[in-house]
Amino acid sequence: MDVNKALRELHEEKRRLDITIAALEARLGNEKRTHRRRGRKSMSAEERQEVSRRMSKYWEARRAASASVPVDAQESRFEPQSQTRIAVAGGSLSA
Repeated sequence: MDVNKALRELHEEKRRLDITIAALEARLGNEKRTHRRRGRKSMSAEERQEVSRRMSKYWEARRAASASVPVDAQESRFEPQSQTRIAVAGGSLSA
């Protein structure tokens, strides 16, 4: 059997199947189109309470950790660098 002929027949059969599938889907109409819910799922009261407990524990630990860091270390995080170098074509600039 010629390979080209077999390919042509298969493409023709695929085209006929695509037409048949499209016709059947059109006949189904709105039945096929179901709206999916998008976004987050809603939580029950118990789930919200558990999240609340978990986050309270998390923030309590964060407050405790920041309280244990020395004041000098906290202030140095927010001070800008005394010298900033910016590289430009042909040299560098100091700010």
